[in-house]
Amino acid sequence: MAARMVEVEAYIGEDDPACHAAPGPTRRNVVMYGPPGFSYVYFIYGMYHCFNIVTERKGFPAAVLVRAAEPIAGLEMMRANSPAGPDHRLLSGPGKLCRALGLTARHTGFDLTGDKLFVADDGFACGEIVITRRIGIRKGAERLFRFHLADSPAVSGRR
Repeated sequence: MAARMVEVEAYIGEDDPACHAAPGPTRRNVVMYGPPGFSYVYFIYGMYHCFNIVTERKGFPAAVLVRAAEPIAGLEMMRANSPAGPDHRLLSGPGKLCRALGLTARHTGFDLTGDKLFVADDGFACGEIVITRRIGIRKGAERLFRFHLADSPAVSGRR
């Protein structure tokens, strides 16, 4: 399967109240304190997984939550994992994205330059990027850390 990221949110450091690292290192968030380029997948609300990419130097916890993506390849497998809705909405939210791609907490700690779960540049010219406040959170929501493609129908929340 392959998907193009169209919406992300940043969570940066222990002084970001919405960041999982705000309380300091824990067993759950320890991968955020490691080197950049690794996956961090966590379970929330007893029902959803969320896929993040660790982004900063070792010792400084930060990650980007992948909120939405557009299906590129493997649509049949995505549809088998998450059958409801039109194709452009299959990955339109962090929980839906993980369900369709089969990502769970067992995918935490993957080197995203490896060959099992990885991020690649396909040369796509993205066009206008919109910057807004983060959504779906209370603490730290005022920060302009959400980025999405202006014209993507797969964006998850408010435009």
